[in-house]
Amino acid sequence: MPRKKKKEEEKELTLQDAARIALQDYLGVTSVETLLVLSDEPLRDIGLTFFEVGKEIAHETFYCEIKPREVNGQEPPEPIANLMQEVDVVVAPTSKSITHTNARREASKLGVRIATMPGITAETMLRCLSADANKILETTEKVAKKLQNVSTIRVTTELGTDITLPIKNRTIIKSTGILRNIGEYGNLPSGEVYLAPWEKQSNGVIVFDGSIAGIGILKHPVKVVVEDGYGVDFEGDEEAKQLYDMLKSIGHEAFAIGEFGIGTNYKAKITGIILEDEKVLGTVHIAFGNNLTMGGKIKAKGHIDGIITKPNVYFDDKLIMKEGKLLI
Repeated sequence: MPRKKKKEEEKELTLQDAARIALQDYLGVTSVETLLVLSDEPLRDIGLTFFEVGKEIAHETFYCEIKPREVNGQEPPEPIANLMQEVDVVVAPTSKSITHTNARREASKLGVRIATMPGITAETMLRCLSADANKILETTEKVAKKLQNVSTIRVTTELGTDITLPIKNRTIIKSTGILRNIGEYGNLPSGEVYLAPWEKQSNGVIVFDGSIAGIGILKHPVKVVVEDGYGVDFEGDEEAKQLYDMLKSIGHEAFAIGEFGIGTNYKAKITGIILEDEKVLGTVHIAFGNNLTMGGKIKAKGHIDGIITKPNVYFDDKLIMKEGKLLI
């Protein structure tokens, strides 16, 4: 397809169209269900778009706006957590992620379907929700299948990343954004495979060069030395200090390695918004902090992801990604 024509077709998709795709195609919202749109002031326009479209699709749609949280994983107010348990579906375009919160976990236990969209922008919605969901699903399935029975992941890069993460028997989570079954949750848009490495066992060096949640696109690489599962030394320019300060403000457990993930969304780009950045095909991400949601044991009051571009990734001793290109 000529590039010009492709761009013209992408422009035809409106924000309302993207919201409708999210609600109908990915979440499967029906006319007998109740929908809660949870947002905050910075994302009000997107939240209200979901509200207006939701009123056309669901039996009842509610819009609720909260004060922006300070970090990803910070709990929403208790009345909101209670309300989340009283509906069928929650869509949460909020400034910070509520994925790794007790509020989300408790609602999911009761069967509520929840799509979290932290930091979502109109550009991300239009770009990523126009992707071929089946293509993302296929790539996600391939990566997840290769992870089966793997004991150790190793990541290296030319910039100096060389870290080993033990993962034997840890739950492998496939996130495609398709959330149509009772109690399912995840990011939307999505496209990643992720898991919780074993606590206190990861060792090596991470060099983030894409972006970091709460900081945005990195101007300079951020080097983190990891010993026995914790970040113990942070090197780089001001952004390294920013990362250290964010983790310190959350508490000691925020320094723990909480997640490893591989992006599988071919339309996603590094934009500085971690929701999209961690989905970029050809990247991996490693997160510090809370991982209870993915079967881990870290109870930190926050979760901060960092992106590594052009990685070499080994599942046990087998190279499955070379300089950002999947070999499967």
